[in-house]
Amino acid sequence: MRSGSGKAARVAVDIGGTFTDVALEVGERLVTRKVLTTHAAPERAVIEAVGAVVAEAGLTPADVALVIHGTTLATNAIIERKGAKTALITTEGFRDSVEMAYENRFEQYDIGIEKPPPLVPRHLRWPVRERVGAQGQILLPLDEGTVEALIPEIAGNDVASIAIGLIHGYANGDHEQRVAEIVARALPDVSLTLSSEVCPEIREYERLSTACANAYVRPLMARYLGNLDRALDERGFACPILLMTSGGGLTTLETAARFPIRLVESGPAGGAILAAGVARECGIDALLSFDMGGTTAKICLIDDGAPQTSRSFEVARMYRFTKGSGLPLRIPVIEMVEIGAGGGSLAGVDSLGRVAVGPESAGSEPGPACYGRGGERPAVTDADLVLGRIAPDDFAGGTMPLDGGAAATALTRHVGRPLGLDESLAAFAVSEMVDENMANAARVHAIERGKDVVGRTLLAFGGAAPLHAARVAEKLGIERVIVPTGAGVGSAIGFLRAPVAYEVVRSRYMRLGAFDAAQANALFAEMAAEALAVVRQAAPDADFVVQRTAFMRYVGQGHEIAVALPGRDLVADDRRVIQAAFDDAYAAHYGRTIPDAEGEILSWMLSSATPAAAAPPAGVEPAEAPASPVREQQVFALAARAFAAVPVYRRENLRQGARFAGPALVVESQTTTVVPAGFDGRIDTRGYIVLERRKETPSHAA
Repeated sequence: MRSGSGKAARVAVDIGGTFTDVALEVGERLVTRKVLTTHAAPERAVIEAVGAVVAEAGLTPADVALVIHGTTLATNAIIERKGAKTALITTEGFRDSVEMAYENRFEQYDIGIEKPPPLVPRHLRWPVRERVGAQGQILLPLDEGTVEALIPEIAGNDVASIAIGLIHGYANGDHEQRVAEIVARALPDVSLTLSSEVCPEIREYERLSTACANAYVRPLMARYLGNLDRALDERGFACPILLMTSGGGLTTLETAARFPIRLVESGPAGGAILAAGVARECGIDALLSFDMGGTTAKICLIDDGAPQTSRSFEVARMYRFTKGSGLPLRIPVIEMVEIGAGGGSLAGVDSLGRVAVGPESAGSEPGPACYGRGGERPAVTDADLVLGRIAPDDFAGGTMPLDGGAAATALTRHVGRPLGLDESLAAFAVSEMVDENMANAARVHAIERGKDVVGRTLLAFGGAAPLHAARVAEKLGIERVIVPTGAGVGSAIGFLRAPVAYEVVRSRYMRLGAFDAAQANALFAEMAAEALAVVRQAAPDADFVVQRTAFMRYVGQGHEIAVALPGRDLVADDRRVIQAAFDDAYAAHYGRTIPDAEGEILSWMLSSATPAAAAPPAGVEPAEAPASPVREQQVFALAARAFAAVPVYRRENLRQGARFAGPALVVESQTTTVVPAGFDGRIDTRGYIVLERRKETPSHAA
């Protein structure tokens, strides 16, 4: 891994489905850029944008100390089925585990139910003879002849990547290691993923699904990361590259290339890190993070300055919002809901005469109709442009002039004409539908977790979120919206705030009635060594905070919850401490405990991370300052069914304490904040835009 020097500049890069966002931080200065994603060779857009911000900052590549990167490439490869040709080697009798899945119907009454096909087809799932017990004991030694017999099959099928997942491999990975040695000796160019390394946890289907997914994207991601590393090196960037993981931490390029499945939600995770940081800075206990980009919108609950996390995630769902309809992954992930509601989400009228928006997106190629790149179907950005919310010459900092005529034509043809609406009402219908989709997703996400959105502050970032945030807040009954500095590239800025971190999980069954402190301590020592070996590559001189967690349930239950453990070596008497902590956590989740029921531990987790930066002290509320608009712009208002002139402010001209009343627009290089009638805006002591709803305000504002 390349090492940095005493240079101060840091660059963060977020590749999305439509735009590639870059943020450069040097001292107190922040330089940002948005460019269209180049899907055929994603590194091209990265190099273009990084070069642009470095030049704008008056620096050279040698002045950059660190590059932090997040990408959706792994997710897109799974969704679009564009990964490597992958095989699965598993224990005899378990060949069909990935196809049987949970053996249930996630849509009980849908007779035409579509289940996600496994990433590895049956003819590439091959059994070997061996058997390991649940405690790691070898019941049947590995028959190496059955492994050797697979070599011609692998070569004959042009397999590029193999997942090795043997029964109870989480408890003892020796057989998986031996299978890998035999295959690697005969076929050294084939990529190998071991389930005992990528997901050493119980539950066979999830473990095999995760291993297959890692194997499926590993050649693609290794090639991309290698190309990016070389391209940066050739241009004089001799600094380390760290990758953002789905769990909200940074890891090394080498670890990311080995376990790329941990990157599937890396971009959205950066946004959640930004939101958590803003919540701590502003002293907000309950916040709703709203990240709307070009392709998707992501919604995350932030409580007490931290996002909710999970150990499971589904990708490539066949049914939107329906649990069980996607491929399960067992990885550390920040918990959020993601929907196809971005600026590029395509709009039309369905067979029932309803306006439908997303999840299909125009992406960057060809993009919305207004991009002038060949797109003929209307997208959300086309609607915003027709409604006057976007200045056609200010989009993406003026680097992408928009074609309002093309947007109006597309909306009229695909929405207005079928519904008998003019172009303005057609655009408003599209905007209302996408706003309702996002508001409904937020409601469902909160309710499923026993929480409420009312009373929260909404934090809006991403290129499209500030355009829609106030209307979404109205629908949710939220009174305050914050648009942070650099909102258009918010996830990239979140990367700059993320800690270096790594999590290790091991499944080892233990009842508290037979609690073995020595065994638990030995396991944690092994996990700590693995975690610290990874994080010290990325930050060799940093201090790390270690947290220990047990995943527990009452004996006889089917699912477990996370319970924090003491951050020291355990002793025999900690059985009572752990039982009490589990009872408290269980009561917090379910409102009750089960008296006299014994707890049991299924898995153990150790996380190692650099400490979170302390929130800066709150500044004194700034004195009121003048806010002078730079011009007026015609914006559509539903109440009058007509356009009206509203003031337009440049964000960089607004000083701390500046106040303005809606309707208004606040324009900056990467996005525009819509301030509807009935909202008052101000610039707080940190330079954030704060919108607050006036009492008894009208609905359907501009």
